[in-house]
Amino acid sequence: MLSIRFEGGNPDKPFVDVSATSRPVLPADLPVLSASAQQTYGVFNPQRLRFWSSAEAGAFVGTQPDMRVLAAPVRDLQPRPTPPELSLRPTLDTSQLAAAREAYADVDRLHPAHPGQARIFSEEDLQETVDAGTMFDVLRNGEWVGYVGVLPKPKHGLNAYSLQELILASACRGRGYGAALTTLLAQALPQGDRVLLGTIHADNRGARQAALQAGRVDIGGWSWLPLLHALA
Repeated sequence: MLSIRFEGGNPDKPFVDVSATSRPVLPADLPVLSASAQQTYGVFNPQRLRFWSSAEAGAFVGTQPDMRVLAAPVRDLQPRPTPPELSLRPTLDTSQLAAAREAYADVDRLHPAHPGQARIFSEEDLQETVDAGTMFDVLRNGEWVGYVGVLPKPKHGLNAYSLQELILASACRGRGYGAALTTLLAQALPQGDRVLLGTIHADNRGARQAALQAGRVDIGGWSWLPLLHALA
């Protein structure tokens, strides 16, 4: 099943989404999907088609990998050592949101592709996670240095904790703390039978490596297929 979508809700960025399939997408399917997308939604002049696959990133020639889903049972992520200077405490309000936004801005300045890969959530989303009791301040030696939090909700057919945010202040990056945050988060969550699940852009190698080191597994992701014959 195909549907027309708009990136970020922007009407100037239409794309065709492979919303549902009866079997996994194979490389041989791409020409047919491309033709169907342009025939059905050509009036929108979509430039790309997005599809999901459990194949590794880059497995489809001529496509561009997008977000990957990395997941693992919470209980499997808990028994790992963490740096003694790091700890978590429940987030009580949104008072550190400005600092978190500055941390994102620092990453954006250092990595020009980052704004297209990840954005900090809104104040409303932060408050929702705080209200759920699953948002945490990251502390280093007792001082705030970041956020990590999830929402308990089904996703991709799994009984999941969906990762909402994981951000560290710039002074704490490059110290190997990323994997430790996943461990600390897993240890703080009350339901070990859930799956901790989050998306990371395929090109965000640092974040992906930290997730893999923490024990999460890449279970698949989306890819973009350019629609070379999109209407002018």
